[in-house]
Amino acid sequence: MTKEFISKAMQRLQDRICARIEMIDGTEKFKEDLWSRTEGGGGRTRIMRGGTVIEKGGINFSEVFGEVTPMMKQNTEIKGDHFFATGVSIVLHPQNAHVPI
Repeated sequence: MTKEFISKAMQRLQDRICARIEMIDGTEKFKEDLWSRTEGGGGRTRIMRGGTVIEKGGINFSEVFGEVTPMMKQNTEIKGDHFFATGVSIVLHPQNAHVPI
């Protein structure tokens, strides 16, 4: 698998999760903020506020890459000179504190 394939898969995962949460909530939609990282990469931050089910939530995609610094090598087990990381993070706060997330 290539980096591009994995990155696109993570973006599709974010899309599916956001669509499903919007369907479950029924009233609110996610607002998207695109961002970029000067050293390489970027992402899509999606936030929902004031929904029927979700008080506040974020479903975020990021893809970052670049040169491995001496500090990174010292503090991790990275052996190469370049890194690539991508993923989706989820934080949801329901209106009802008794609803499991």
